[in-house]
Amino acid sequence: MNMIPSLLEGNKKLAVIGLGYVGLPIALELARKMKVIGFDIKPNRIDLMKKGIDPSSEISSGDFQGCDISFTADQKDLAAASFYIVAVPTPIDDHKQPDLGPLLNACETVGEYLTEGDYVVFESTVYPGCTEEDCVPVLEQKSGLTYKKQFKVGFSPERINPGDQKHILTTITKVTSGCDELSAEVIASLYELIISAGVHRASSIKVAEAAKIIENTQRDINIAFMNELSMIFNKMDINTFEVLDAAGTKWNFLRFYPGLVGGHCIGVDPYYLTYKSQKFGHHARIINSGRDINDGMGSYVANQGLKKLVELKKYIQSCRILVMGITFKENVSDIRNSKVIDVIREFQSYGITVDVVDPNASADEVREEYLLDLKSEFQPPYDAIIVAVNHDEYINLNEDYFVSLCSEEALLMDIKGIYRGSINKLNYWSL
Repeated sequence: MNMIPSLLEGNKKLAVIGLGYVGLPIALELARKMKVIGFDIKPNRIDLMKKGIDPSSEISSGDFQGCDISFTADQKDLAAASFYIVAVPTPIDDHKQPDLGPLLNACETVGEYLTEGDYVVFESTVYPGCTEEDCVPVLEQKSGLTYKKQFKVGFSPERINPGDQKHILTTITKVTSGCDELSAEVIASLYELIISAGVHRASSIKVAEAAKIIENTQRDINIAFMNELSMIFNKMDINTFEVLDAAGTKWNFLRFYPGLVGGHCIGVDPYYLTYKSQKFGHHARIINSGRDINDGMGSYVANQGLKKLVELKKYIQSCRILVMGITFKENVSDIRNSKVIDVIREFQSYGITVDVVDPNASADEVREEYLLDLKSEFQPPYDAIIVAVNHDEYINLNEDYFVSLCSEEALLMDIKGIYRGSINKLNYWSL
């Protein structure tokens, strides 16, 4: 049955499980059309959202206005829902294998309250086949219901780009899919209510899963190519960004840039695809090579810094370094899987004192995640400054600002190349 009219009329409710940077925007947009239950396992996050505060700092308080949504950390409240959207993290473990723990736990939670006729749509990035091979059996086991006959399942991958105020949920084409023709149409119709950019109906759940996983894998490979180029050009004393500016004048040149590849998407998703490919006896050489390069960039950057400090005749153990930025990308507060920590740890392994600042990161989260204390103020002089993340707060800083924080013959490492051509007094390095 098509339950969209029942949702719009308020006779049925929709629940979003997981209210992070993916789940919360979806929950709020849908809550302008229907009654929504917003569920997250962290009560402290729920408390903030009840006050109109986004814990991820992506959504303004005004976006909470006019929404028919109830926030809860009590899973019993999910019993009132008939349509479930699961948007929980899908990380990797210490061995770089998919960690389906959060996803399968969410399936158990939903399965407890699943009733005949209900829908479950997954937004979490997974390898092709995961929804039906791993998630559905848990739903069936916990609910006692039969897949397709008594409940429907679909997959509609998230495409939100944290920190991007242009490409937001409603302006990005949504890929949708369902387990049969009816569910595919119902799920597409649901998202069409809120996605102004329109919906692309994938032919199957596996196709939708695969489409998502290659989006980030493609970016990972292209950035890995840029990172390898930067290593080559560094040996030739050629600035990579100048090379890319020149090459970019051709209409069909793909504009990617070298850098630290972290976060919970590009730095993680390729491992889901390589894991699944191994199950079919295929070793994904290009994908694995790209991951190897990008995973090693933090160490590479630090070692280039160490070489420069030695050339400057600095006594390494007495050096003091300032790292500016620890989030995984610019203008976000998210520190998960940030590769900046690799740079920091490499310097620290040589006995170097490293101060870290970031205008967007939470000091409490950094301490909890990395056992590292963010500095609230500078303690110069520094022998080197590493601008690791190009936050807006850093873009317009001039050379005199950095000089005021440095010792004599200091090094400025500009990972993103934002000060290229404007540094004359300090020793300068970029990828």
